[in-house]
Amino acid sequence: MSAAPNEPVLLRRDEGRVAILTLNRPHAMNALSGELIDALQAEFDRLAKDRSIRCVIIEGAGDRAFSTGHDLREVASTRDYAFHHSLLTRCSAMMLSIGRLPQPVIAKVKSVATAAGCQLVAACDLAVASDKATFATSGINNGLFCGTPSVSVGRNIGPKRALDMLFTGQFVDAATALRDGLVSRVVPPADLDRETLALASHIAAQPPEQIASGKTMFRKHMEMNVEQAYAYATDFMAGAIQREDAQAGIDAFVNKKPKPEWKGK
Repeated sequence: MSAAPNEPVLLRRDEGRVAILTLNRPHAMNALSGELIDALQAEFDRLAKDRSIRCVIIEGAGDRAFSTGHDLREVASTRDYAFHHSLLTRCSAMMLSIGRLPQPVIAKVKSVATAAGCQLVAACDLAVASDKATFATSGINNGLFCGTPSVSVGRNIGPKRALDMLFTGQFVDAATALRDGLVSRVVPPADLDRETLALASHIAAQPPEQIASGKTMFRKHMEMNVEQAYAYATDFMAGAIQREDAQAGIDAFVNKKPKPEWKGK
């Protein structure tokens, strides 16, 4: 299933320095069709080169779902291994692209996020959820273990909580998702749009080079042991102090000057 006639499967609008990407398949619960996966990848490729955008929000169109994961109608349309492998490979590459973007990426979750939709939430740097949102790796209920979603979900919430979700397919509420680390903030539904944009705008106003390099540093050191991570972070921070924005910010703090205008240097 693709988007409604004459409508793209992915929409983009910019609010200042924040890009907002909308999964635009509300009739299909914003399921991640191959077309939508490819559209997300293309947009991430563009954003990676766009220094005017400093933060990204991903949302789902409509009120029914953020995303319910892979489009099972598309999956069921063939039993060809090469087709399924290509679909999953492209999806995994798209998820990895989120971590490689220089901009922080925020999932804005209004309602349901399941399977690869839950994976997409976990792949984002931050996630703001409505207190009515629910999350599941529910493939097992359809006879299929959520293998690729287990990668990002497991790294967000740890093995025992992840395996509980993966083995049972049961939903967790927003409060549980916040407790376990799948989302970073939970707000009332009426505040979701405003709070998510406020967070993104706040991040977009921070020194862009420090944010971009800091995101890369953080994701790399999380794959290291503690000793390696401290050594890597020490080298990073010693270098970061030498940058123009850091020098200006430290000088403003020490000498009680107005906050400087960040130059991205």
